[in-house]
Amino acid sequence: MKKKAMILDEGAIRRAITRISHEILEKNKGIDNLVLIGIHTRGIPIANRIAKQIEKIEGKAPMIGELDITLYRDDLSTIAKLPVLNGTKIDFDINDKKVILVDDVLYTGRTVRAALDALLDLGRPEFIQLMILVDRGHRELPIRADYVGKNVPTSQREIVKVNLKEIDGKDFVAIYEK
Repeated sequence: MKKKAMILDEGAIRRAITRISHEILEKNKGIDNLVLIGIHTRGIPIANRIAKQIEKIEGKAPMIGELDITLYRDDLSTIAKLPVLNGTKIDFDINDKKVILVDDVLYTGRTVRAALDALLDLGRPEFIQLMILVDRGHRELPIRADYVGKNVPTSQREIVKVNLKEIDGKDFVAIYEK
């Protein structure tokens, strides 16, 4: 793959997380009954960063959970004979909670659909909102994010790759040509 363009650098990611944290607090009138659930893999560190930013603002952080959607994917049979399960770690009841589902890139919407199925198997939240760092378009399902770090028009030949310090050693988002 050939790097085509840098979309977000470390500072831009930090500013997007800060802005989104404020938007979440404003839209939900604080953090009462608010929980963040990150989708494996990169949604989890993004959720952790949002929780830390919210704690700076409100003095208290929302609870955070980790969601593994592997077994809910509609392409499971095509990705691997033995899929790697990362495990869902949600140590709290999601019933009647305001759930913010967190992921890195929104593309076709299929990952979010799988995440919704997985969440609803765990309980019945008051509502679910979606936070995405990068929305690249090309939806195949009627799914839209409530909070977006950056909208980036792309072609289907391109790949948007989010790199985070916690996983990749450095923060940046870039577009690559297939």
